[in-house]
Amino acid sequence: MRTSLEVADIFRSSGPAYRAAHAGHLSLGQLKVMTAIENCRTAALGGHVEACDDCGHWRIAYNSCRNRHCPKCQGAAARTWLAAREADLLPVGYFHVVFTLPAQIADIAWQNKAVVYDLLFRTASETMLTIAADPKHLGARIGITAVLHTWGSALTHHPHVHMIVPGGGVAPGCMRWISSSPAFLLPVRVLGALFRRLFLSRLLALFDAGKLGFFGSMAHLATRKAFLRYLSPVRKMRWVVYAKPPFAGPQAVLAYLSRYTHRVAISNRRLLAFNEAGVTFRYKDYRRGGAERQQVMTLATDEFIRRFLIHVLPRGFHRIRHYGLLSSSARKDRLELARRLLGVAAPVVEPDPEDSPDHRPPCPCCGGHMTIIETFVRWCQPRAPPISDALIRENVP
Repeated sequence: MRTSLEVADIFRSSGPAYRAAHAGHLSLGQLKVMTAIENCRTAALGGHVEACDDCGHWRIAYNSCRNRHCPKCQGAAARTWLAAREADLLPVGYFHVVFTLPAQIADIAWQNKAVVYDLLFRTASETMLTIAADPKHLGARIGITAVLHTWGSALTHHPHVHMIVPGGGVAPGCMRWISSSPAFLLPVRVLGALFRRLFLSRLLALFDAGKLGFFGSMAHLATRKAFLRYLSPVRKMRWVVYAKPPFAGPQAVLAYLSRYTHRVAISNRRLLAFNEAGVTFRYKDYRRGGAERQQVMTLATDEFIRRFLIHVLPRGFHRIRHYGLLSSSARKDRLELARRLLGVAAPVVEPDPEDSPDHRPPCPCCGGHMTIIETFVRWCQPRAPPISDALIRENVP
């Protein structure tokens, strides 16, 4: 069901003026995201006409843009992705671990998204795999599903990686499964210290290789001496690694993944108003507790659009990645090994149905099945439906 206010409404109303005011300062990727969201589920993308098999009610359904930053287009992608991940779940507890970049490093990431986001993924995953393999901790090879989020609840730039990790792993030699404690996976302080050391050493290597750029207020960091001075206080602070309580069973893991894997910076459900004052939306203030955590914020329209667009990912960048036992190169064999060591059978893979699942909403009048009776191309409108004989008789005096 369409909400009363959407990000698309804001872009359609204020997008042209924003493009004109910021001409030359928007990337091609950001411009494409704006256009995709504005055109999503409109005549600009074409569509089809559906009719109810029972009562004859008909409706127009416009095509989706399928852009990964569009708040309306992630449902189908999430369902497809989750169906594939369900077969990968093991009958063990799962943990949720979050690696967050300090604000000073986030500022560097904002101007170097592709290389620093990739470094965040690689360093966080290596940290988990290294500490888990240490005999002083777990002493096993674990599996990781990692998802990148670049936003805070108020649309600020806040890059962090969410990880879903099985509670255990395969021992060296692949002869047994080592389970973690039911309520504890790995020490977060140890993870944070190694994460900080690995990340900063590799960030400096990127600088020395000339792969970092600095502009505007950060242009002075282009010299090595200034860059090292900038990193000096960051080396001394504690880097936050947060481990949440374990999930209550595999179904809870899937429910969590369905909310996080294909999430965008802000959902349409959080929007409250759009008027001369700007855009009003709900957000969470994590410095508060209880009912006070839910807050309302109003941003000027240009500022709202700017904050939304800073979360557009570089073209081709993968925001969901798998490591260790779940790495794509040998996922099937490693999962079979893990199940054998756990003494459980592999899930039964049901054959794909001849017809793909029908996700079209049922008829709003009688709940019947809707069938496509006509398609139309971009920028075209469907033809008027035929008038039934019964309707003609009702209107003839």
